[in-house]
Amino acid sequence: MELNDFLAKREANFRPLTPVDFLVRSIEVYPDKVAVIHGDRALTYTAFGELVGRIAAALALDGVGRGDVVSAMMANRPEMLAMHYAVPMLGAVLNTINTRLDQATVGHILRHSESRIVLVDIELEALVAGAAEGLPVKVVTVGEEAAGITLDSMLHGIEPLAISSDAITDEWMPICLNYTSGTTGDPKGVVYTHRGAFLNAIGNVVSLGFTDCTRYLWILPMFHCNGWSHTWAITAVGGTHICLTKVDPAEIFEEIAQRSLTHFCCAPVVLYMLLNAPAEIRRRAPAPIRVATGGAAPTTALIEGLDALGIELVHLYGLTESYGPATGSLPREDWGDPSPAERASLLARQGVRHALCQLADVVDEAGRPVPHDGRTTGEIVIRSNTLMAGYYKDKAATEKAFAKGVFHTGDLAIRHPDGYIEIRDRAKDIIISGGENISSLEIENVLHQHPAVLLAAVVAAPDAKWGEIPCACIELKAGVEQPSAEELLAFCRARLAGFKVPRRFVFRELPKTATGKIQKFMLRQELASKDGSAG
Repeated sequence: MELNDFLAKREANFRPLTPVDFLVRSIEVYPDKVAVIHGDRALTYTAFGELVGRIAAALALDGVGRGDVVSAMMANRPEMLAMHYAVPMLGAVLNTINTRLDQATVGHILRHSESRIVLVDIELEALVAGAAEGLPVKVVTVGEEAAGITLDSMLHGIEPLAISSDAITDEWMPICLNYTSGTTGDPKGVVYTHRGAFLNAIGNVVSLGFTDCTRYLWILPMFHCNGWSHTWAITAVGGTHICLTKVDPAEIFEEIAQRSLTHFCCAPVVLYMLLNAPAEIRRRAPAPIRVATGGAAPTTALIEGLDALGIELVHLYGLTESYGPATGSLPREDWGDPSPAERASLLARQGVRHALCQLADVVDEAGRPVPHDGRTTGEIVIRSNTLMAGYYKDKAATEKAFAKGVFHTGDLAIRHPDGYIEIRDRAKDIIISGGENISSLEIENVLHQHPAVLLAAVVAAPDAKWGEIPCACIELKAGVEQPSAEELLAFCRARLAGFKVPRRFVFRELPKTATGKIQKFMLRQELASKDGSAG
């Protein structure tokens, strides 16, 4: 008889992993603790569980069941958080939609996902109604003055279902369907599983130090990778979700002063908004707050400014396909006590793999790991339980993304001697000028050191002689005098190799996604349409 003969899966020793069980436990362990705050509204874990149960019951009465897609296009409100449990506990699939998308793109998502029902904020009701026209999807509006079919009317007189994960019979069942930004065509549907969501949430708990004392401010949209899985991670530890429906520096500082915050996540643009807010509304946090961000590398000025506000910065990296964070550069004890400039240099890197990410490496075209020399460029590849199951209805794109047993990110990076990854650029953002490869990120990091620059985006502009040249699009800080192109040119020349210096400068507000990422593809399109005549 072999040892394996005793290793049968049993009801007692095997349960499918699902984040629905996080809420089951927190209701049991913390019934009277405040789970969710939204303005003057506060819900205990018991009350939040009742809201989840009523939404689930209403959806079930509408015929929603295993495998059905239910969409939500809402700001960070308790109902949006509740959808992250109510839909999955029915075995259905949650599709959260970016609130800044246009009607045509929303229509594509509703049609491609075959959504049954969409819950939408009252402010977006007309847009979604137009997007859903001709589709077999029911539009339900969330808001006090909503007309037509409303969430309140759906929930009226409904007895809540008990919160349970019994409908999840396989942890590989889809839990969410999230759509990419679609910068080079229609957005792709990224399928998350219950298993991946559970594991990524626990990885976030480990990596960011969430506990039952966590008070998390929702600035990062819940629709973005399901809030990087924090919609489930905060509940897993019995923490408190504090909902913020719009990004307003005055409101954020008020929450910092009044709510004893411990964590929040946001795009770099939000951090710069806080630093550049009027002095009369800026407030130092009464206790340290850990803030996680992605995107542009932090500058010395940003580090120093956040220090003055009592905010500790963590730099993360990930994609929609990796449930959000896959690597992180968190402050380490062996860094000692670095200066702000040294910390900015260390935190500018994308770091090391997430606690539950099995592999995050940089490889050459043959798939071999690059040396840890801080110079050799390769592509970041990932292997992890916290990767998507695949692209919905797109087998070819799925196979390409997972070629050779890893997920190909398309991001180009180096590895430092300490093993830390540092992105050099997106493959599509590399500028090839006169045969030389130029990293747009390297130029942006220099421009962000200029005291007048709030945000910089460097993209390729067409050029008759060189093929393409780097063009710097600059968003200035409020109230500053605009530097001349000659001044910025000299600034860059003092810090970059000659062939990397931008040849053109454009001063403008930069186009951004709902999560604060700069939409470089729009800048490239504008420059291309002007035939390289930007200036």
